Amino acid sequence: MADHLVIHRAGLSAVQDLGRFGRSRFGLPVNGALDQFSARVANVLVGNDESAPLVEITMLDFSCTPSTDVLLAVTGAPAEITVGGIRRPQWEPTAVRAGETVTIGGIRLGARVYLALRGSVAAPSLLGSCAPDTILGFGRSLRDDDELAIGSGVPPIDHPVLRHPVFRLGVPVPGFREPWTIDVTDGPDVAEFGASATRLFDAEYTVSPQSNHIGLRMRGDVPQREARGEVLSRGVPVGAVEVPAGEELLVLHRGRGVTAGYPVLAVVTATGLCALGQVRPGQRVRFRKRSVAEAVTAHRAQRDVLRALRQRASTLFDALRLPMPTTSAPASETP
Repeated sequence: MADHLVIHRAGLSAVQDLGRFGRSRFGLPVNGALDQFSARVANVLVGNDESAPLVEITMLDFSCTPSTDVLLAVTGAPAEITVGGIRRPQWEPTAVRAGETVTIGGIRLGARVYLALRGSVAAPSLLGSCAPDTILGFGRSLRDDDELAIGSGVPPIDHPVLRHPVFRLGVPVPGFREPWTIDVTDGPDVAEFGASATRLFDAEYTVSPQSNHIGLRMRGDVPQREARGEVLSRGVPVGAVEVPAGEELLVLHRGRGVTAGYPVLAVVTATGLCALGQVRPGQRVRFRKRSVAEAVTAHRAQRDVLRALRQRASTLFDALRLPMPTTSAPASETP
């Protein structure tokens, strides 16, 4: 039987990757991991391609046992990680022996945790991605007692260095604190809100329980549109901050439909989207205005962090003479 991961407690988890790019022209949302930075880091820490499939765990406890020795990494929201009952750190590679149970519990401050295994996990692919799509009914949501195949190409791995408690790769862990600060740039309809547009940056907004991967609903002091004309249905980007009639903002995320007819006051930046993917219902959010140039600079800085981390991880694996995994990954997102 192929090497696999036995899922004991699935909670709310699914196999994810970075999404389905270039398909919006056909009406398909990009989907993929909501916190792209944490997902990319998890894969880099175990030597995978950044786009390799991994497990996204949302708020609830999770546990599993591998049938072979594996190297894994857990990133994302703060949580309590144990291997065979012993606490292990997040944001670092961790060696796990065959038969040892991995538990991830007490997820707090943020909403999502990412579990990557060296060599990746097997998952069906649609149009170049394993990302679940609720509209198409596609994707691998995990259940208790499921067996998740571990990707081939990597022999069983265990090394004393990776078990040593002082071993660190030095990942700059993002802040997880409330209120969340979410960076945005001006949207195409900002002029239609007149002076009230500044309310977006003066007020705090509370995330509604009716939020999901499609979009987050937020209540607070909502800017009021002064224009009275109809807004035609048109293409909208991931991160669009829409202002429907009423007392809510609607912030579209990676599962959003590709067209909409509400005015778009602002657009969340690429780095802001990662933070927004960690916001829990009931938490408070503040928006911060950024120019396009500032948004691009922040995105490039985050890519530089990943590039430097990848180099350190590669140096480690080369020094330990550990072969790099051979994974067939979907295309990466372009900056």
